[in-house]
Amino acid sequence: MKNYSSLAQVKSDISAGVVNCQQLVAYYLENIENKKHLNAFVEVYAEEARAHAIEVDAKIKAGTAGKLAGMVVGLKDVLCLKDHGLQACSKILENFKSQFTGTAVQRLLDEDAIVIGRQSCDEFAMGSSNEKSAFGPVLNDLDNSRVPGGSSGGSAVAVQADLCLASLGSDTGGSVRQPAAFCGIIGFKPTYSRISRFGLIAYASSFDSIGILAKSVSDTALLLEVIAGADDFDSTVSHKPVPAYSKAASFTKKAKIAYLKECVEANGLDAEVKKQTLGTLDKLKNDGHTVTAVDFPYLDFLVPTYYVLTTAEASSNLSRFDGVHFGYRSPNATDLESTYKKSRSEGFGKEVKRRIMLGTFVLSAGYYDAYYGKAQQVRQLIQQDFSEAFKSVDLIMGPTCPSPAFKFGAKGDDPVAMYLEDIYTIATNLAGLPGMSVPCGMVEGKPVGLQIIGNYFDESRILNAAHQFQQVTDWHTQAPEGL
Repeated sequence: MKNYSSLAQVKSDISAGVVNCQQLVAYYLENIENKKHLNAFVEVYAEEARAHAIEVDAKIKAGTAGKLAGMVVGLKDVLCLKDHGLQACSKILENFKSQFTGTAVQRLLDEDAIVIGRQSCDEFAMGSSNEKSAFGPVLNDLDNSRVPGGSSGGSAVAVQADLCLASLGSDTGGSVRQPAAFCGIIGFKPTYSRISRFGLIAYASSFDSIGILAKSVSDTALLLEVIAGADDFDSTVSHKPVPAYSKAASFTKKAKIAYLKECVEANGLDAEVKKQTLGTLDKLKNDGHTVTAVDFPYLDFLVPTYYVLTTAEASSNLSRFDGVHFGYRSPNATDLESTYKKSRSEGFGKEVKRRIMLGTFVLSAGYYDAYYGKAQQVRQLIQQDFSEAFKSVDLIMGPTCPSPAFKFGAKGDDPVAMYLEDIYTIATNLAGLPGMSVPCGMVEGKPVGLQIIGNYFDESRILNAAHQFQQVTDWHTQAPEGL
């Protein structure tokens, strides 16, 4: 069976009688088995996926199938699916099963997507390399000696290695876009509140977004169209109408594109990534788009601001995992206090404990105003700076990551070096803006991603720009229907 790059291709072959959902599921299950060394999946729902495929084939034959019939998807191990394991790749949630299905996942099922399994990630979505999973590291299929990115590394590799057609991940500071860049696929984070967070294990509630990893712009647009929108179970979700992203009109005029000067000129940016980024911008300029540099004076403040705020929220969110209510409980505990201490000390990994302790510190008496309060003020300035920029430009583009995929262990002993891997992606999470990573080149066999940032709820423009970009470069995958 061929390697499908979009649902449109799948549907075309289903209509022609070339393939059916049962054969698709069998194909992906075989690929998962053949590439199990990649460690992309924590759990595979083989029998359930086969049974669901039979049901979807019957719906297709009866003409009652949903929009996603023929799409096989995977879920990052932070998304709830009722009566299925859910651990956030942490020992602290050992043997836990979800009691309900999250909104985004339910909307996939309602449109007849087939869920094939749950995918590995950095523990509680805290990481940039997928080396922090309790189930071991996930390997990059292009080069097994290099990381796939994180925290949605398993979700990205599953799409990259053709183990499923698309995945749902989560993006708190780049956890969809960064692994997408490292794996040479598309990663999309919508505007904060565009997709309901009900059924997503919280890391930092004012930053977390469910995101999409796919091979094509068309699948990204369709998945966003299906899972976005109001939800009674999430009080923070937007009630703005959901456009028909999959049928949005393409640009009727040339775009005004900006790049953040300080980001492109930063000393920490890999020289070859910089060359690829500027070369891409030149191609867009030659195609008639306006490309200008804009000042962004907050680059050096992004990482400290992000990690002060997200660790503070993580400290609060992860307090519920205490060894009493559910999940792992230390066998060495002797009383209530030791149950808390030993269960959390033994159940959480090193990186999660580091962030909980840092968050508790910045929220503590005497330090709250100096750290948390100040960081909130900087966040406001970043939001204002982006709002001002979007008064005169349509989109902001630049590198997704400062370097291509690095080798395992290269940054493990230096947390700050690892945190700096997110320097270009966290700005959109701080501001709540939508962002997308699309492949834009290769550096010595390693993919490079271009990040496209849009204004609030301007996802259609980003999707169209991604399509337009694919038309003027060698990285075209599949043109979206209607784009």
